Amino acid sequence: MASPMSARAFLDALREEGLTVVEVGDWERHNRNHKGPWGPVHGVMIHHTVTQGSRRTVDLCRSGPPELPGPLCHGVITKDGRVHLVGHGRANHAGLGDPDVLRAVIAEKRLPPDNTADTDGNRYFYGFECENLGDGDDPWPEVQLEAIEKAAAALCRHHGWTERSVIGHLEWQPGKVDPRGFTMAGMRERIRDRLKD
Repeated sequence: MASPMSARAFLDALREEGLTVVEVGDWERHNRNHKGPWGPVHGVMIHHTVTQGSRRTVDLCRSGPPELPGPLCHGVITKDGRVHLVGHGRANHAGLGDPDVLRAVIAEKRLPPDNTADTDGNRYFYGFECENLGDGDDPWPEVQLEAIEKAAAALCRHHGWTERSVIGHLEWQPGKVDPRGFTMAGMRERIRDRLKD
């Protein structure tokens, strides 16, 4: 069981991992904590945005659409590899997912199929939205993939987690496909190798 990082520790961990971090507005206090608890945290969830254009993407992830108020994540990783912090605390990113997947993440074991959706993931996961159309054709620049790797590794390093604490939205909630365009197995290998340093 891990308590969520403070906003300052979150920012420092990302920078210490070598990331370029952009602080957006009052991100340290922007959250959905009034809708439910935040923590304990058990892992990191990776998403794609289905958007194009960094400024538009960051704005959307900070504010959210009318039907799903923001923040929609904690950090937005744009194609240039920068991490834009848009929230700290509970965020509308994970939704309901599979309790068996959560148990596997906590135990850092192989993930089972996600076939139910009745567990509040917004409480338990840090979330990074990554700028990409999610159509399988929009490219993932290496600088962006490296930023995803570094951001997830930074949080794993802080909490003493392995790469098995990092999952994709598609591994949590039935019907989700994100992130599309790279595999989470491959990303976890990258994170594992980084954590050896």
